[in-house]
Amino acid sequence: MKTTTKSVKGTKKQASSKGEKSGNEVADGLRSLFQDELKDIYWAEKALTKAIPKMIKNSTSEDLINALTDHLDVTQKQVNRLEQVFESIGIKAQAKKCEAMDGLIKEAGEIMDQTEEGVVRDAGIISAGQKVEHYEIATYGTLAAFARTLGEYEAASLLEETLNEEKEADQSLSDIADTINVEAATEDIEEDEDVQTAVKTKRK
Repeated sequence: MKTTTKSVKGTKKQASSKGEKSGNEVADGLRSLFQDELKDIYWAEKALTKAIPKMIKNSTSEDLINALTDHLDVTQKQVNRLEQVFESIGIKAQAKKCEAMDGLIKEAGEIMDQTEEGVVRDAGIISAGQKVEHYEIATYGTLAAFARTLGEYEAASLLEETLNEEKEADQSLSDIADTINVEAATEDIEEDEDVQTAVKTKRK
C-alpha cells in the first residue's frame, strides 16, 4: 500500500515538472506574441491609409474633414514608425491581416452606406473612427508594455509616441462629436416635426 502511494506521488511530481516552463521559454513566448501583434497592427495601419480617405469623402463637417485629413498624414507616419520598430528589434517588417481592424473598417463602410449625407452620417463616421482609435490605443499600450518587459526600449519609445498620437486623435473626435451629435439630434427633431405637420395638413 505504501509503495503505491509513493509511486503516485512520483508521477505527480514528474507531471508538474514537465508542465513548468523555464524563464527563457516564457520570454521567447512573449517575444513571439509581441512580434505577431506588431505584424497585426502594421496591417491595420496600412489598411487605414486606404479607409480614411473614404471617410473624408463621405464627411460634410469641415472640422471632421480637417481632423481626418490630419490623422491620415499621421497614420502614414505611423506606418513608417512601425517599420522603425521592426528594424530596432532586428526583424523584417511584415503585415498579418488584423481581423479586428478589418471588421471595424467594414462597419464604418456600412454606416456610410446606410446613412444619408449630412450630420447624421458625420456622427456615424465619428463613432466608427473612435472605435478604431480605442482599438489602437489598447494595442499600442500593450505593445509598449511588452517592449519594455523584453528590454526593447527603443521600440517602446517609438510605440509610446504613436500611442500618444492615437489618444490625441480620439480626443479631437470627441470634441467634434460634442457639436455634431447635437446637430444630428436637432435634425431628427425637425424631421419629426415636419412629418407631423404634413400629416395634420393632409387630414385637413
